[in-house]
Amino acid sequence: MQVTFLGTSSGVPTRARNVSAVALRLPQRAELWLFDCGEGTQHQFMRSDLRVSQLRRIFVTHMHGDHVFGLPGLLASLGMAGNCRGVDLYGPDPLPDFLESALRTSSTRIGYPLRTHPVREAAQQGRVLLDDGDLLVRSAPLTHRIPAYAYRVDQKPRPGHFNVDKARELGIPPGPVYADLKAGLTVTLEDGRIIRGDTLTGPARPGCSVVYCTDTVFCEAAVELAQGADLLIHESTFAHAEADMAFQRQHSTSTMAAQTAALAGVKQLVLTHLSPRYVAGNAFTPEDLLEEARAIFANTLVARDFLSVDVSPA
Repeated sequence: MQVTFLGTSSGVPTRARNVSAVALRLPQRAELWLFDCGEGTQHQFMRSDLRVSQLRRIFVTHMHGDHVFGLPGLLASLGMAGNCRGVDLYGPDPLPDFLESALRTSSTRIGYPLRTHPVREAAQQGRVLLDDGDLLVRSAPLTHRIPAYAYRVDQKPRPGHFNVDKARELGIPPGPVYADLKAGLTVTLEDGRIIRGDTLTGPARPGCSVVYCTDTVFCEAAVELAQGADLLIHESTFAHAEADMAFQRQHSTSTMAAQTAALAGVKQLVLTHLSPRYVAGNAFTPEDLLEEARAIFANTLVARDFLSVDVSPA
């Protein structure tokens, strides 16, 4: 998996940071998933090396404008391109009404399958939101001023490496039978021999996992969802000195994000959704937020627009 940050500011865009959007690239299937879609996200796609034509699923955390105002425009552009195979949308209950209103009042026609999936019940009940055979998606309710949800993507364990040399030593002819053996199946050869696939493959290889958590003040649900993840993307709207404001506005500080990462035992933390007040020349900068987080969780990065992070199992 590869994560690319298309927007890392909170509330409003700045000259250096657009509002929230994170793309998850799945190279083996030529597919993109998008998490949140703030205003201008389609422009960010054009400035990146990502192909918006590969977009298949969009996950919305909550209905605040800096997370959804880019969605109608992006969906309209996908329709005009004429090569979209369909998009599945996941998000809070008001998402379908928001889109229907925006598209209807702008006389925008979507000429491809557009399916919406509410996440509230799955998040509240701890059920799997999506299982496509290779990837599992779960969600959890966050603590924010309006209903908000975190998402976790888990790649299922992959088959172990197939020992081609051993198969050749056994005189197994190359062909489709190799795929069956690699999948761990038991096959009967033309000469009557029965070969078990698990004798020719190594141990299963673990998949990787990504958690996207914004907007929220510190909450146990996020810690539980992120347990053992390879990458946690967590909002860091405020510096630790502004914790009172963070609680009032139901957002996280750099230290709250780091505490979540430490308690969940994740491999890496990336801070995003930074307040526009943290720029060079002001009292606090993104580097200060990074230093605060690293004091609690050392393996932390602060995101910038177009930063890409490769995710693999530890």
